[in-house]
Amino acid sequence: MEKILSYPISAVYYVVFLLMLVIFHPIQWVCLNAFGYNAHKKSVSILNWFLMRSAHILGTTYKFTKTAPIPEGVPLIIVANHQSMNDIPPIIWFMRKFHPKFISKKELGKGIPSVSYNLRHGGSVLIDRKDPKQALPAIKQLAQYIEKHKRSAVIFPEGTRSKTGEPKRFSENGLKILCKYAPSAYIVPVSINNSWKLFKFGQYPLGLGNHLTITVQEPFAIKNIPFEEVMARTEREVKQGIKN
Repeated sequence: MEKILSYPISAVYYVVFLLMLVIFHPIQWVCLNAFGYNAHKKSVSILNWFLMRSAHILGTTYKFTKTAPIPEGVPLIIVANHQSMNDIPPIIWFMRKFHPKFISKKELGKGIPSVSYNLRHGGSVLIDRKDPKQALPAIKQLAQYIEKHKRSAVIFPEGTRSKTGEPKRFSENGLKILCKYAPSAYIVPVSINNSWKLFKFGQYPLGLGNHLTITVQEPFAIKNIPFEEVMARTEREVKQGIKN
């Protein structure tokens, strides 16, 4: 019954979602070119608020919680599990104070209104997953950026989305580069739940009535901690908050 009901509801959702992207594309352009970085950043935050609210059409609700305060005035490396594209808007909105930037595959850098523009001009980096020689310097550049400007980088160490919510093994390469070139950073482990259920039937129709939770586990400084310990602790903290 849910799947049958979801066909018309999902169609409405996709129309509204695409409309938000199309509307905010020129808004982003004007904000960046006329008023600079801060105006552009605010437009991106507002866009993602609207994208979250558009998911209410599907009966999706959101809950953001912190188990400990997030440090301010320092670079942050936000490490999260990855379940669907709907992981992104709540991270951007709820973590907007920390200017989150993403490591994204290069294919997203063109062809998607608003999204591609923000990835190209908002401080994120685009990588070719098949070309480590290109990917690692790009991640290094992002690490140096957050170290200099005291902002945050978001990384999904699973690499690809989990279609069942069950976390995959974390890859260390990207996180290792971020830690090396942003030595004063704090790791912010984030556990995401139920995002995958939006796509349990595939791209169409979508799942209805899901409660998506984003839980920030206790941040910790990476300074003077061996990377192997940073990696193990980060993966443990993220996965402990995942409930399937």
